Amino acid sequence: MGTGARQRKWVILALLTAAALLLRLLDLSKVAPDPFYDAAVRSMGLSWHNFFFGAFEPGGSVSIDKPPVDLWLQVASVKVFGFSSTTLRLPQALAGTAAVPLLFTAVEELWSTSAGLAAAAALAVLPIEVITARSDTMDAVMMALSVLALVLIARACSSGRTRWLLAGAAALGLAFDVKLLESLVALPGLALIGYLGLPGTRRRRLMQSGAAAAVYVAVALSWLTATLLFPAGERPWAIGSTNGSAWNAAFVFNGTDRISGKPVEGQFPVFQRGQRYPQATQAQRDRIPIVPPSPTRLLARIGPLSGQRLGLMLLIAIVLGAPALALSLYRGAGSGGAASPPRQARRPERARRALAAGLAVWALTGVVIFSAMARLHPRYVEGFTPAVAALLGIGIVWAAAPGGRARLLALIAALAATVFYVQRLEYGFTLVWWITLAAALCAAALAAGRLAVSSAAAGRLQEPRAAATLVLAIAAVFSLPLAVDVRAINEGIGDAGHVGALPRQEQLKLSAYLRAHQGAARYELAAQSATEIGSLIVQDVRPVLVLTTYNGRVFTSVPRLRRLIAEDAVRYAVLDSSCPRRHLPGDAACSIPARWVRANALDVSRLAGLEHTGVLWLLSKRTT
Repeated sequence: MGTGARQRKWVILALLTAAALLLRLLDLSKVAPDPFYDAAVRSMGLSWHNFFFGAFEPGGSVSIDKPPVDLWLQVASVKVFGFSSTTLRLPQALAGTAAVPLLFTAVEELWSTSAGLAAAAALAVLPIEVITARSDTMDAVMMALSVLALVLIARACSSGRTRWLLAGAAALGLAFDVKLLESLVALPGLALIGYLGLPGTRRRRLMQSGAAAAVYVAVALSWLTATLLFPAGERPWAIGSTNGSAWNAAFVFNGTDRISGKPVEGQFPVFQRGQRYPQATQAQRDRIPIVPPSPTRLLARIGPLSGQRLGLMLLIAIVLGAPALALSLYRGAGSGGAASPPRQARRPERARRALAAGLAVWALTGVVIFSAMARLHPRYVEGFTPAVAALLGIGIVWAAAPGGRARLLALIAALAATVFYVQRLEYGFTLVWWITLAAALCAAALAAGRLAVSSAAAGRLQEPRAAATLVLAIAAVFSLPLAVDVRAINEGIGDAGHVGALPRQEQLKLSAYLRAHQGAARYELAAQSATEIGSLIVQDVRPVLVLTTYNGRVFTSVPRLRRLIAEDAVRYAVLDSSCPRRHLPGDAACSIPARWVRANALDVSRLAGLEHTGVLWLLSKRTT
């Protein structure tokens, strides 16, 4: 690659990274907060004990349901820049941005520069990734660590050095520490790339892979193991667990329960076929339940995980990426599309084939899991978005490059599918559809024109025509995703939950009344459940006595509650819902301590200026 080509490569990559950063940071403060994790960030900043365990409330009695590695970054961000909605999301936005040049590095290392740039562009504008990176959840950080693992493993395949493989295993282990089983979606594909791509005998590769597996397990379980070094009495109760253990929360609550669809967070909305859901805006789409498991779930027309946000780019990644990877596996390095000859000569064919096989397995693993998973949140698909972007980048470069009728037919089929799918997703012939159609027609015409010119003319026009075809094809496929990004930014769309979000006026009145009347009580209040008053913790940063954890599991017994009331350690309780005569098992409002409060405490909701009664209760000593 000449000096001019290298300079162009870095300029294009810098522009793509800047665009990714802009999409993830623009109007970030408009995104609604996630009180559950924000409360933990507040609490973790108060002491090293809370920081290490990921304490949910300032007293450190309960912790979040996951390792707090990602939240450590958020605590650092708010300590340096101050506590705000923007600083809470800054680590996620930066991680999502960093993944763009990282993915370029990995794909270029084992495929080609043009494919790396196209893959980076795909990840930069992929709507579900942009939306997730703008949320204060940990999925974007997990995704970036998975891409870092891919980069390091790719370097190991190119250099043959074991240390890069071990570093990649450690990065993937950190991804597990961030988002647990979601990170495992990348594991089979990355492991296959490492095993097939490393030089040497089968015995040597098995030994290297075994060492990498040991490093991965050690890093992945490092935080969970470290919690066991503390006496049980010093460890907060992990929310969601059945026995207080962080291990139980990691592998049962966040593992088997979520995969099987067992209710873990109350009622999960169910998609109703035939119902006409409002979907004129991205905010309305967010309120539509994800369609039930099916082979075409990820291509759904509506909902928060619709074709607008993932399905379109996934479809084109399959249509173009699958033949590109298959031909690479069959024919070797010569089938992958344009690449710089000097770098191509240094790129081992073995490692290139390993990347093709590994990306195919990574993408297939994600499609199978997320198509069949009973309880699915859109942000979970970050487990395989890098594979989708890499497949799309490799496929579109392969199809746009000169090479005969097979590539032309594949490109025309992909562009036709894009035009048809965009029209369905846009519900008509919108401006975005017309742009897509125009770009698709121009790209197809240029590609077809290459086959009609004479061989002499083809030699002179091949590279400019191929470059123009690629740019137009990218414009056709990326027009709708980019438009969706802009809409999501304008509407302040994120992909975090709103667990513990109190109505703003209720929260302000509660806080004012409690500050004026609670005296020297240790706890600001007793909360019906562990997660109902997250936004109040964010505002007041006071210890909270938790009565129940998830599914109404009693955490503070009535005798202990009565003892704390007698000691004047807690004076008020908040019960944000009533207990109906017919209720589901595990309803926190119907737990034994909640019923005891209603039977023995004094309702002071009206005195506090609250709109509804039965919310704030005075726990005087005479109630004991």
